Amino acid sequence: MDNKKIVDLDVVQIQKYQQNRHPVLFIDFVNEVIPGESAYGYKCFSFNEWYFPAHFNDEPNVPGFIQIESLTQLFLMTFLTLPGNEGKKTGFVSIKSANFKKKIVPGNRLDISAKLHSYARGLARGNSKGYINNELACEADLVITIPDIMTKYSPVNK
Repeated sequence: MDNKKIVDLDVVQIQKYQQNRHPVLFIDFVNEVIPGESAYGYKCFSFNEWYFPAHFNDEPNVPGFIQIESLTQLFLMTFLTLPGNEGKKTGFVSIKSANFKKKIVPGNRLDISAKLHSYARGLARGNSKGYINNELACEADLVITIPDIMTKYSPVNK
């Protein structure tokens, strides 16, 4: 695999690699990617986020599905940065061992680390962990597919 390090990707550059867009792009910056291995980045949660008034008006905190999506979007960078994968559509296969350890509130920055354990035939397996002030806040084991690649290996398509 191509292990050339990619650094300092802003929101515009992130969108070259994945198809998530506002209002569901949940990573703000990617500090470093080693394609085929790992990625590090973050999401800053502002009080102005669209979901805070509904979750909850008297005690705003980040919904679990947004935490999972943030972890996943950083994980996507571990394999969408591989040559030929840029901008491809992705889909969930499974989310396992998702844990929410700390409430995330407006003003928090979620620092995320993602590790790719395996990637073959359009199927990526790995995990992501999110930290608030160096304390584990959330984590998940993920299996994600790139359908365009995976279907090429389907016996039905042979």
